[in-house]
Amino acid sequence: MNNEMEKANQSQKILLAAFECISSKGYANVSLRDIADEAGVVLSQLNYYYKNKEGLFTEVINMMMQKYLQEVESHLSKGTTAKEKILSLIMYFQEMLDENPKLFRLLYDFTSMALWSASFGKLLRSLFEDLANLIEKHVLNNIPAKSNLRGYTPKSIARMLFGAMFGTAIQVILDPQEKKLPEALRAIELVFE
Repeated sequence: MNNEMEKANQSQKILLAAFECISSKGYANVSLRDIADEAGVVLSQLNYYYKNKEGLFTEVINMMMQKYLQEVESHLSKGTTAKEKILSLIMYFQEMLDENPKLFRLLYDFTSMALWSASFGKLLRSLFEDLANLIEKHVLNNIPAKSNLRGYTPKSIARMLFGAMFGTAIQVILDPQEKKLPEALRAIELVFE
């Protein structure tokens, strides 16, 4: 039992070190040796637990996706109206950009890689689909029929909302000195007026 816990701890330690390295330096700039050094393990342990760099990154992505989806759903559950719920999500994006931009950097690195890798592409499609489903479920299912959103499917609107937030967030990361970009996130609430 103790040996199993130690193995789980080693695996988790490697995973957290990989998250830290990749989100700080980018996937292309990190070697398995960098990750092993950060985790305080020998290189062969990374291969033992994750086979190769892609296998390790896949697990980092899965960890990030699970955390991200839980946090998004938690924020979408706040408030009673669609506008309150989307404002809560916007506030989450703003907080993440201010306090934890590494998660966004990792997500953008992952997005870039998904364009060239079928396995990463499948994971990213799943993440985007899950995010759109959460927005649809928590925000758009309660929109009145007379809303200015009629004529569009809830799925289309959910994808547009997420795309606007995702695109604005990368602009904030690329130009952190531009103080008006976070305001652009808040402009999304105009959809609900």
